[in-house]
Amino acid sequence: MHPYIHAHKNPDKPAYIMAGSGETVTYRQLDDQSNRIAQLFRSLGLKAGDHVALFLENNPRYFEICWGAQRSGLVYTAISSRLTAAEVDYIVTDCGARLFITSKYLADKAAELRPLLKGVANRYMIDGPNSDEEAAGYESWEQTVARFPATPIADQTAGHDMLYSSGTTGRPKGVMPVLEAQPIDFDNPLLAISRKLYGIDQDTIYLSPAPLYHAAPLRFNMSVMRLGGTSVIMKNFDAEEFLKLIPRHKATHTQVVPTMFVRFLKLPDDVRAKYDVSSLKCAIHAAAPCPIPTKEAMINWWGPIIWEYYGGTEGNGLTMCNAQEWMTHKGTVGRAIVGKLKVCDDEGNELPSGESGTVYFADGRPFEYHNDPRKTAESRHAKGWTTLGDVGYVDADGFLHLTDRKAFMIISGGVNIYPQECENLLINHPKVMDCAVFGVPNADFGEEVKAVIQPRDMADAGPDLAEELIAYCKEHLSAIKCPRSVDFEAELPRHPTGKLYKRLLRDRYWQGRTAKI
Repeated sequence: MHPYIHAHKNPDKPAYIMAGSGETVTYRQLDDQSNRIAQLFRSLGLKAGDHVALFLENNPRYFEICWGAQRSGLVYTAISSRLTAAEVDYIVTDCGARLFITSKYLADKAAELRPLLKGVANRYMIDGPNSDEEAAGYESWEQTVARFPATPIADQTAGHDMLYSSGTTGRPKGVMPVLEAQPIDFDNPLLAISRKLYGIDQDTIYLSPAPLYHAAPLRFNMSVMRLGGTSVIMKNFDAEEFLKLIPRHKATHTQVVPTMFVRFLKLPDDVRAKYDVSSLKCAIHAAAPCPIPTKEAMINWWGPIIWEYYGGTEGNGLTMCNAQEWMTHKGTVGRAIVGKLKVCDDEGNELPSGESGTVYFADGRPFEYHNDPRKTAESRHAKGWTTLGDVGYVDADGFLHLTDRKAFMIISGGVNIYPQECENLLINHPKVMDCAVFGVPNADFGEEVKAVIQPRDMADAGPDLAEELIAYCKEHLSAIKCPRSVDFEAELPRHPTGKLYKRLLRDRYWQGRTAKI
């Protein structure tokens, strides 16, 4: 299945609607624009396997670009709109993008990027630019695309995303699936899952509240469009606005993260009662552990329509459970439906059910970390199984329960944060002797970023230095990666070999809790 099929069958049907403005893009418009974009890509010499990068908010042009790349055989990298210019430059350079697209909404960051992106000759701005900006290196995206015909290119072949998660050094790493050449309308595993388990079809109205640069929102929305449904795209998440949109559009499906559940449940009872959510048939969640009482409350409110899954951008495996299965195995993230679960000790020996160890998937989809053979190798078991680095156990019924997460990765509001990047920055501050960054409890977001600092002079320790260090981080990193608070220690616990016992620090903040949820 593919949007071009629906463009022929139901040309005037909305492919997606922007929730805030009401702007609607029909399947015919989506097909025409993606064809024009594919023609543009070929005119610039871009061929199958080449890379393009998008640095956008939830923009009406987002899916036109992705589908244009998909039908051109290109690899498209969606970049978080919250990153700094330096972080964006690193990803664009690392993925080897030959074309870069941003928007007027991100004009300030775009201005910072002008002297960067050294290897990118083709730079475009949506909803702009004016003449001054154009002279500085950004061409108008709309004017450029309009010059091309809306006919398919002669050599259509399926492209795919390459999205970024972090590497061992804290720098983000691109996740490159290992795929064979396919026609643009081939059925991928997510399409089969969406259709058979979630019931997504041409009658689906999919309410999407999350940033499109994340793997799940991007891939699920594109699956909805493959199957002929309609997506409703929120620019930013707001709990009450989300509830308003359900009856307004008669939404049937959605995907959220546990933080959103928390926000819904914290609304006053009379506010929650105002909105009819009965049109919802399926609510999917993942990205972070969900507190058991929170999920129980959501099932009591929305009914047994809530599905949970566990997987990563890597796509190497997938577990899933419906509400009924979860209620009989509370805390589970489901049974494997892509790949086979294997749990191993530190030596790689397979463990029996009920014992915790590193979670691997056997017989799953292969992937590589772009430009990082070492990290790719670290994700492999000797038998070829792959891991995301999470720790858990499989119960007697085959349901996976996660007991820890990737090393010391922080998950805040469903966003993965790797502390090494912040630590590498802080250690260079002139007043810092040593540092550790990790996640501590946060009632709304699950975790928040904490820094513990060993100052060069303990006399400096205090609120003023804490504020200085937080401000220093925000100058160089996106705010979500920066500590929300700073504590001080005279000396951090390190082994003589130099290994930092971060768990000894972190555990102080998690005392009395059986899990980081």
